[in-house]
Amino acid sequence: MKIIGVIPSRYNSVRFPGKPLVSINGKSMIRRVYENALKCQYLDDVIVATDDERIFDEIQKIDGKVQMTSEHHTNGTERCLEIAKSNEHDFLINIQGDEPYIHPEQIDELAKSLSQKVEIATQGRWTENTEEINSESTAKIVLKRDKEALYFSRLPIPRVQNDLKRKALIHVGLYAYRKDILEQICILPKGKLEISESLEQLRWLENGYTITVQTTKFKSISVDTQSDLDLLLKTQDD
Repeated sequence: MKIIGVIPSRYNSVRFPGKPLVSINGKSMIRRVYENALKCQYLDDVIVATDDERIFDEIQKIDGKVQMTSEHHTNGTERCLEIAKSNEHDFLINIQGDEPYIHPEQIDELAKSLSQKVEIATQGRWTENTEEINSESTAKIVLKRDKEALYFSRLPIPRVQNDLKRKALIHVGLYAYRKDILEQICILPKGKLEISESLEQLRWLENGYTITVQTTKFKSISVDTQSDLDLLLKTQDD
């Protein structure tokens, strides 16, 4: 199988405009994501997908692969589809552009789990941390017995009774799409579940698509705000 990694990157983030180009210990955020993705053993290619010439130029400066995409996309999935239409592959892995220290091994874990039977794949990380479980900024996953996702929620699910120790599977926003499936899910209208939870993946479940969940021990560190960046700079040396 041919697997490509795509890093959607837009300049005009609502909460943190210009964040792909902020400097993190001497390198831009998007450059760090791109260079870490290049270290993956199971990706045949890595492409940055952007709607901004400044980001385009930043990747070209290091002779990286980058493609301009429409400024009208509403999310990274749609931006990935535009790249998918002009590149040959079996699977496309959507790599978040705001995780500058993403582990190449984490991406490879997901890539190795793919087969032609998989429609969509993502990752989850088990935790017993009460703060993470109760936070509405993290999505929790309930699994079927076959390791496919049953439901995602911002609430702490499933509910724990009888003083059992709480444990939850936290969603990690790394997605792999089979090419034909990506084309299908991008034309689906929003459903009630997605609108209720503000989680795009519920649109796919509501329409009958299967999402395979591969567990990982890696903890993703994303930068959504300036305060996230300030915290990251205090904890990362390089």
